Amino acid sequence: MLYKCIYRHAKLRTSLFSIFDKTKIYIKMKQVTYILVLMVLFLFTIQAYNQESNIIINEGSGAFTLHGGKGNEHKKITIHYYKPKGFNGSSEVLLVIPGSGRNGDSYRDSWIEESEKYNILILSPSYPETAYPYEDYHLGGVVADVNTRESITFIKNTNQVFLDEEKTSIQLNLDNASWIYEDFDRIFESAIKALNGSQRGYDIFGHSAGGQILHRFAILHTNSKAKRIIAANAGSYTLPDFETKFPFGIEDLNLSIENLKKSFAQQLTIFVGELDNENEKGGILLRSKTVDKQGLHRLARARYFYKTAKTQATKMNCKFNWTLKVIPNVGHHMRKMGNAAGIYLYE
Repeated sequence: MLYKCIYRHAKLRTSLFSIFDKTKIYIKMKQVTYILVLMVLFLFTIQAYNQESNIIINEGSGAFTLHGGKGNEHKKITIHYYKPKGFNGSSEVLLVIPGSGRNGDSYRDSWIEESEKYNILILSPSYPETAYPYEDYHLGGVVADVNTRESITFIKNTNQVFLDEEKTSIQLNLDNASWIYEDFDRIFESAIKALNGSQRGYDIFGHSAGGQILHRFAILHTNSKAKRIIAANAGSYTLPDFETKFPFGIEDLNLSIENLKKSFAQQLTIFVGELDNENEKGGILLRSKTVDKQGLHRLARARYFYKTAKTQATKMNCKFNWTLKVIPNVGHHMRKMGNAAGIYLYE
């Protein structure tokens, strides 16, 4: 009996020591993991700092890279630029946000004539689709996850896709510091620092998917250095409507009336081609039960978005600086819309 008690006691001590040793190992592993995470973040910060410090912008066309913003530090964004011959401290700066093709080089090239004519520095970022899928690009990172494969169907022989909202599951990301809208100031500041410039703000133009990004930028990111925002030929809109869920409204984004007043005070211009109507086959057009309430083509949706926003601002009795401009004889054409934007902004 005594032998059994001693044996059990010894076994218990061994088990306890084993547990204590495992606990110590677990705590040490957690500490090591924490230290490793800090080291990785530190290295990313140093690398990003070195990257931004080493930017060189020469006359003419070129490109430089930046790391993504918060939560995307491991990703890279390529910024295609064009610096005009006469660039100086009083020159304007224009960010150009591409469509779903993410072809910042083509968008930059389409603005070269205007760059020289109006003496504008052009900065056009390319967000690779593999790193920035639909929810991170079109929707700005406001959506953390969406089951598009299960809920999207391409409509045969058209440029349209149908979203089955009953099958759609959306998980929101409400950490606004991690949305791509934060990148635009950083792109501007990095370029101006590299040029030793004194510019304090920039204009920004986006076409198609870029237009989707920029009207949401105007609504959701009101403390940027953007002076004038042009959202051109967007396929669908986030309405300033507290009773409709994102991405077609702002019901679940924790925005207040005061936030929306600041949005309406922004210098946002909705550009839409007169021919970007029911006959237009360019680009991809999203269809769904909710978005179709905005209209069945981009021209109708642009008008609906503007009218809805103006009505909301009137109800709120606040300043409304948004405008709608229909571009005659132009459809879903990024170069022609860019030409019209150049005249609108700089003449």
